Amino acid sequence: MTDRRLAIDAWESLFRAQHEVFDEISGDFGEGLSQAEYDVLLTVTRGADMTARLRDVTANMLISQPSVSRLVERMAARGLIAKCPDPEDGRGALVRATDEGAAAFRKVASVHGRAIADRMSLLSDDELAQLRDLTAKLRTKRPEC
Repeated sequence: MTDRRLAIDAWESLFRAQHEVFDEISGDFGEGLSQAEYDVLLTVTRGADMTARLRDVTANMLISQPSVSRLVERMAARGLIAKCPDPEDGRGALVRATDEGAAAFRKVASVHGRAIADRMSLLSDDELAQLRDLTAKLRTKRPEC
């Protein structure tokens, strides 16, 4: 059985570290893209032909589905992405980065990536791998009883 106090201490430390790091690197956004727009473009630009299903974009976001839908509509209106019906799923939609959106993403990603690498340089490569693996483990859903 897990030590409850240790579990709480570890959770609080993880939460505070995430909050402090997030505050530190949030300054990377604001010139052209918000963090939410960056997150959409991160998912989209990683897809084949810089395209992703809207449901995959939504799954990667930390905001509600209606909020993602409104964000996508605003981004499409700004010319950062294009949205079209998914030919494989009549109820779904595809989101594709436009040239303008991909360029804006690359500009922010360069600065953001350097800030993340600088902040995370406090950890060794082995520690970074361990952190990645531990946080991935925490994100897996536990089977319901």
